[in-house]
Amino acid sequence: MRVLLVEDDPMVGAAVAQALRDAAYAVDWVQAGQRALQTLAIQAYGVVLLDLGLPERDGMEVLRHVRAQGQAVPVLVITARDTLDDRIRGLDAGADDYVLKPFAMGELLARMRAVIRRQGGVAGPVLSNGVLTLDPATKEVCWADQCCRLTGREFALLQALLLRPGAILSRSELEDRIYGWNEEVESNAVEFLIHALRKKLGSGAIQNIRGMGWMVEKDQ
Repeated sequence: MRVLLVEDDPMVGAAVAQALRDAAYAVDWVQAGQRALQTLAIQAYGVVLLDLGLPERDGMEVLRHVRAQGQAVPVLVITARDTLDDRIRGLDAGADDYVLKPFAMGELLARMRAVIRRQGGVAGPVLSNGVLTLDPATKEVCWADQCCRLTGREFALLQALLLRPGAILSRSELEDRIYGWNEEVESNAVEFLIHALRKKLGSGAIQNIRGMGWMVEKDQ
């Protein structure tokens, strides 16, 4: 899952970005409102974490612009603006959630998982195609009565597939979801991760569609 972090405070931004990477998210971090809009115009994200007190363009203006453009990307506002009116304005402007600073990183991650589930039309806490089940909170996957923990990259790749069961994702699409800016991607990185997942789960867990990419079957 690729995340856009929009935060102008260097210490807060660095801490949140590292915590997200440790939780297996690919993170792109920008520090100004205009830069956020430019980035969102050319890159798709699973979640946006948006501060409000930004240079160039205020976070609320960024949020309104994103929604006016019809972008449905989940947006979590993270801010110190804690009045009731501020929270109401943020939610009414299109925010999916409103998180007050200072916050515990565990809570932020849980709120992110919740909005990701809602975006994918999933009510429960796990992702599943009926046979293959992935718990984003623990990174544990179960397949054919066997359960195991995944590495961060393995989790990110399998999550991308399970968020769209039945859809074929190409190598470039998978790379785009699991690697952020300035992260080196080896030419066979996706194949290596697919091989590792199949070794853990069985060869039938992930289907290869020759010349197109990979998928997990829908509603097994």
